[in-house]
Amino acid sequence: MINIENLTKSYGSQVLFENISFKVNSQERIGLVGRNGHGKTTLFRIITGEEIYDSGTISIPKRYRIGYLPQQLGFTEDTVLKEGMKGLPESEKDHCWKVEKILAGLGFSAEDMQCPPGQFSGGFQVRLNLVKVLVSEPDLLLLDEPTNYLDIMSIRWIEGFLNSWPRELILISHDRSFVDKVVTHTVGIHRKKVRKITGDTGKYYSQIALDEEIYEKTRVNDQRREKEITQFVTRFRAKARLATMVQSRIKTLEKMDRQDKLERIKALDYSFRCVPYAGKNALSIRNVTFSYEPDQPVIDNLSMSIGNRDRVCIIGKNGKGKTTLLKLIAGMLPLQEGEIVFNPNIKMGVFEQTNVETLDRNRTIEDEILYSHEDVDRQQARNVCGAMMFEGDAALKKIQVLSGGEKSRVMLGKLLITPLNLLLLDEPTNHFDMESCDALLAAIDNFDGTVIMVTHNEMFLQAIAERLIVFQGSRIDVFEGNYQQFLEKCGWEEEITDTRSREKAADQTETMKLSRKEMRRRRSEIIGERSRILKPFGQRIEKAEKGIEASEEKLDKLNAAMVEASQAQDGKKIASLSRDMHRYQADIERLFDELEKSTELYETEKKQYDVLLDQLDRELE
Repeated sequence: MINIENLTKSYGSQVLFENISFKVNSQERIGLVGRNGHGKTTLFRIITGEEIYDSGTISIPKRYRIGYLPQQLGFTEDTVLKEGMKGLPESEKDHCWKVEKILAGLGFSAEDMQCPPGQFSGGFQVRLNLVKVLVSEPDLLLLDEPTNYLDIMSIRWIEGFLNSWPRELILISHDRSFVDKVVTHTVGIHRKKVRKITGDTGKYYSQIALDEEIYEKTRVNDQRREKEITQFVTRFRAKARLATMVQSRIKTLEKMDRQDKLERIKALDYSFRCVPYAGKNALSIRNVTFSYEPDQPVIDNLSMSIGNRDRVCIIGKNGKGKTTLLKLIAGMLPLQEGEIVFNPNIKMGVFEQTNVETLDRNRTIEDEILYSHEDVDRQQARNVCGAMMFEGDAALKKIQVLSGGEKSRVMLGKLLITPLNLLLLDEPTNHFDMESCDALLAAIDNFDGTVIMVTHNEMFLQAIAERLIVFQGSRIDVFEGNYQQFLEKCGWEEEITDTRSREKAADQTETMKLSRKEMRRRRSEIIGERSRILKPFGQRIEKAEKGIEASEEKLDKLNAAMVEASQAQDGKKIASLSRDMHRYQADIERLFDELEKSTELYETEKKQYDVLLDQLDRELE
């Protein structure tokens, strides 16, 4: 456990955070959120002792071990096993068996352990980095953007791993859906302060919005009251008989805290320019086949039509051909077999992983956007710079001094300034913080053209995808449906044949150990336990339903009484009835929330018991 009190960190005149305090308690899994550049990684480095802080205290128990997984992947040894052994404590430097055990648990075979780290996919390289942390047996795990450049399967694997992590965890990630599935608490750096809440990022941002709304209303009310008191003092200062009241108000003014107006926080706020066009289809892909090696096609005989305003997401493991397909559509790679036919009025814009290299490093941000399209003037370029959070003199920075995330924003700016009706996007959320990802999601959703996107971000897939191109195994399939339907109907083969099969095999092995008599006894115990667990939820559901019914009956009577009072023009009765109606309406809304929550909990618990009973019933047949 860690206790941080009144911690302040700044770089020159730039204050990252000031007098922040929070605790990391036993078995908490914390999501650390905040905008890029607000100090998340710096806070990690302070906790590990790699960075000094200006003031405050950090209390860490003796012999409390901290494991830090940074963003960068770096390997120096010639085998996976040797690289993993670098994480062993000095007293255990020769305990290779310990590393082998964890490597095997994370999916490395005995042959893999003797291979160079560089030959593995990004997902397995992250696992190897994780091994180096785990062999030190940390009490606290610090993970900084562990999902960057990983495919969906690797992200889902890490998600499951972290959910079973038995000790403390602090996680930084731009992928909101990933964070929300893992964390028990959220800590946010906002306006140089820290707020910790129980729950996911949605609850955190809702709380921040509520706090700032209350702050602003209080500030405005205080300003109004201060003005009224000042006017009273000014008006009656010379009146002797009111001297006591004037002095009382002067003292009140002296005691009042004057709150500053909240500074506007810069945020991405933009939309893509869309050129309408006639026609049902944007493009047709006909019998396209492509390979880098003879007789090893990456894309094999793919055919599909993509319509006006379609939302198509390309998904699958890394290295299977997703970016290749996007490049073929964009014309960045020549077709080998088949054809891609576009509507003649298509105006295409491409955001691709290596496109940042096409930026002219000697231009300013403003000039790079200005020269993106012939009909753009300098004021329009400046406006887009502002939308991309390059305001004022920041728009005059040279491309060569920008970070990866800033260059990605410039690439987006170039797309914004150009009239388009077909967007090709390859992993557009890399380097973006959560707020920027939210803005991009909204802009894509509001775009009136067609979108084809490669992404591993499951929040984007759930929100945007209407059709899928799925790279799975040695196949490429078109799935006519959204991502949730894909998970329900097809799912990821690796999960089905690997994780789920192992869990099922373990369950079956355990069940087989039981005699039929024991299984029947176990079945009775499960039914009894299910009844005990579900009963309170059922009672809450019943109580909420009766409460809603009773309140609605009373509301009907009040409505009838309101009609009579209105006809009689009885003002007092109307006011009284209005208050009662408002109270019952609030009760109904509260009861519906309670009913929804209780029903969800009931169904979740019931499903778990139904699975166990179904398995036992199959064994007893």
